Amino acid sequence: MRVNKKYSCLPAEEKGIHIINIRAIEDIGYDQHESTLLNSLSKNPDADCKYGLYFRDGKRKVDYILVYHYKKSSAGRTLARRAQQNDASVRSTKQDQPLPGKGVQLEMGESEPHMDYHEDDKRFRREEYEGNLVEAGLELERDEDTKIHGIGFVKIHAPWNVLCREAEFLKLKMPTKKMYQINQTHGLLKKINSVIQKITEPIQPKVAEHKPQTVKRLSYPFSREKQHLFDLSDKDSFFDSKTRSTIVYEILKRTTCTKAKYSMGITSLLANGVYSAAYPLHDGDYEGENVEPNDRKLLCEEWASYGVFYKYQPIDLVRKYFGEKIGLYFAWLGVYTQMLIPASIVGIIVFLYGCATVDENIPSMEMCDQRNNITMCPLCDKTCSYWKMSSACATARASHLFDNPATVFFSVFMALWAATFMEHWKRKQMRLNYRWDLTGFEEEEDHPRAEYEAKVLEKSLRKEHKHKETDKEKLTWKDRFPAYLTNLVSIIFMVGLTFAIVFGVIIYRISTAAALAISSTPSGRSSVRVTVTATAVIINLVVIIILDEVYGCIARWLTQIEVPKTDKNFEERLIFKAFLLKFVNAYTPIFYVAFFKGRFVGRPGDYVYIFHSFRMEECAPGGCLMELCIQLSIIMLGKQLIQNNLFEIGIPKMKKFIRYLKLKRRRSLDHEEHMKKKQRYEVDYNLEPFAGLTPEYMEMIIQFGFVTLFVASFPLAPLFALLNNIIEIRLDAKKFVTELRRPVAVRAKDIGIWYNILRGIGKLAVIINAFVISFTSDFIPRLVYLYMYSENGTMHGFVNHTLSSFNVSDFQAGTAPNDPLDLGYEVQICRYKDYREPPWSENKYDISKDFWAVLAARLAFVIVFQNLVMFMSEFVDWIIPDIPKDISQQIHKEKVLMVEVFMREEQGKLQMLETWKDKDKKKGENCNNHSPRLSRSRSGSLSSCHSYPLDV
Repeated sequence: MRVNKKYSCLPAEEKGIHIINIRAIEDIGYDQHESTLLNSLSKNPDADCKYGLYFRDGKRKVDYILVYHYKKSSAGRTLARRAQQNDASVRSTKQDQPLPGKGVQLEMGESEPHMDYHEDDKRFRREEYEGNLVEAGLELERDEDTKIHGIGFVKIHAPWNVLCREAEFLKLKMPTKKMYQINQTHGLLKKINSVIQKITEPIQPKVAEHKPQTVKRLSYPFSREKQHLFDLSDKDSFFDSKTRSTIVYEILKRTTCTKAKYSMGITSLLANGVYSAAYPLHDGDYEGENVEPNDRKLLCEEWASYGVFYKYQPIDLVRKYFGEKIGLYFAWLGVYTQMLIPASIVGIIVFLYGCATVDENIPSMEMCDQRNNITMCPLCDKTCSYWKMSSACATARASHLFDNPATVFFSVFMALWAATFMEHWKRKQMRLNYRWDLTGFEEEEDHPRAEYEAKVLEKSLRKEHKHKETDKEKLTWKDRFPAYLTNLVSIIFMVGLTFAIVFGVIIYRISTAAALAISSTPSGRSSVRVTVTATAVIINLVVIIILDEVYGCIARWLTQIEVPKTDKNFEERLIFKAFLLKFVNAYTPIFYVAFFKGRFVGRPGDYVYIFHSFRMEECAPGGCLMELCIQLSIIMLGKQLIQNNLFEIGIPKMKKFIRYLKLKRRRSLDHEEHMKKKQRYEVDYNLEPFAGLTPEYMEMIIQFGFVTLFVASFPLAPLFALLNNIIEIRLDAKKFVTELRRPVAVRAKDIGIWYNILRGIGKLAVIINAFVISFTSDFIPRLVYLYMYSENGTMHGFVNHTLSSFNVSDFQAGTAPNDPLDLGYEVQICRYKDYREPPWSENKYDISKDFWAVLAARLAFVIVFQNLVMFMSEFVDWIIPDIPKDISQQIHKEKVLMVEVFMREEQGKLQMLETWKDKDKKKGENCNNHSPRLSRSRSGSLSSCHSYPLDV
């Protein structure tokens, strides 16, 4: 093995370190004397560095990891393992810190491993980028001797001076030495709070951050000039791991690789495959016998476990470990779940009220009374025969469970609940902002995305080729016009596809109902409606789940081709498209049943046909509300059970198993590597990368729509949402703690665009529930009958009032039943649900006056209900202040205390200056009035007198 002479000179303290052949690369522009390849021969370096949490010296903490792929011949790998007993790292001769690889190549004789152009290009870019990171003050260490073949890791450490500089640039608020008392309640409120605290003590997580605090440190944006204000007694813990990784990530984003004249940051390098991954490390293991206590382990025990489902979430610890953005998501999910408790209780009461009064409901009793002998018109042409209304008794009784006067009250309650929930969240958000020192925080414009930079680069190259100016290029609407057009056409096509699928299911329902009606068995004919409804809803559910995944991928692709400039713009556009498509996909079948089914049927003898052969569907005698309830419940529960839970558990497990099989195959090639214990960064590399919070929010927003939009038809929706969310919180927590790489902490003071979407759904819910109560349920027709047509002020005769008569001799040719004597007698008049003139009237089968009276009442109800509930919601919004009074007082108190701190500091400086002036003046007087005995050393005395203020 040949040793390069340029790197043979080492300091005396490095004599015990073996040099492995280094080949300097001159074409990058670095000085060759700046790098050496060192091999530490300590006994157990892995234990010293806590298995990857620290550098090899065991002192400098790893704040961030860059991962890259490299190619190396098998001979080179064998030589490396023999020469590098433990690990090879790149260090700087200036600070004894690892330096990025300067074209490190292992030689075997005079030959070199062959590397193609693309690999060389990636390597050169890495070297330049890592050199720029070192110039920015970061310290690097490389590790290619890992258990994962072909994967290299660059460990990054931010020293104290870099952390201070970046904290000042980012205006991070840090706790000062000044502490103050938080205002406490007094009198009765204090006693009530103490009682509540004792009652809720068993459900509080056992973490220090969750305990109620009476003292808070005053926070102030970090400044290197005012370091004396901050408590720097323990510099290692002053910046926690979340803050350190955030600072390093900011440096990575703005540090560029200027090869080929164009700037490339870490996002571009990741997109181009120069690096394969970049992530901060988890704090350590979360399970095992001899695991040191760490925040990850604590979160796993007190948060990410199904055994603690009844406990509050340790939100402050979640924020400390994952950052404010993820902390706000789990805080919002916790508030939403808590608010579902009263909604669930009221929903259960409404449902029990329907169960208790079902036997007293006169309309359903009349429908079930066989003595009424009401003969109904056929449900389909030719194959269907006449049928008795009493055969629909079960449907009518079930409809009353959800279609009763309490439903109207519950709809109003849920509208006010939604408004209260939004206000409660705003107040909770302000409390968190105060606790997390986010008051006054303003988000700054993010760095451009890699794709945007690539597009600008491509545009610049085109203009440069045409000998035009290339300065300050950016993408205009003309550049994006093809993408906008593609977005518009694609979204219209996908919405049309959703409508077409719903239409196809309608055709299925109609044709299946006609086919089952031919069944010879009476039991088969009686269960036609239930069978058709259940199977159609299951088909809808399967289609919704499949299209949800497809639409999510298409929405991401459509957003990518738009090439938004920043991550925030990308996320907002993606959320808009994904929400639009998934909203249409999830709610179109429900909208059809609620507002369109049974509205365009026609009448016997003049039905509306699809393709001249399929007759439009009719609602059951009890109305479409029961079918709407079935549709809503199956789709909601199915999505929550299959998509939200099984997919979230199953897919990560499957991906983890596939990665395990791949790693097992690699390990079988090298037993020596397999026997080594994995480093922390190797373990984290095998975890799933964090894909953002959009999927988590999206499933909860769709669920919020199920809970609020059609709650009039399904009062138990809040209960099922509550049960799902109790599992969802722990499932998401377990995924974040154990299944995902640690995400970069992102500061945020609110939940962003999701709040506006929630408000929009809340407003839309009022309108939809007004129409559901008015047009889908029989609530308004019953009121009209009770106050306008009832002879004795009761509901007796209501069913007969809603049915019109039809003379069977008026059937169109070929549409009359094939077996008119199926009921055992000849039918001359059959009934159907509509408000029309009887056949013996002059204007037979025309719409009657009763129809217009009911329609007017329905429209009036919609207007009154909508405006009344909107007014009540706005009143709730107005009466509840967005900022809690105690928080506003604390914020004001912090400002006053900060002013006092600076005033005292200025006064101290003035006093010190005055003291110095007085001393200087006295010294001058003493020097001028010196004694004869001191005259011999006059010059020395004068010099000492005048040197005093200079020394100070």
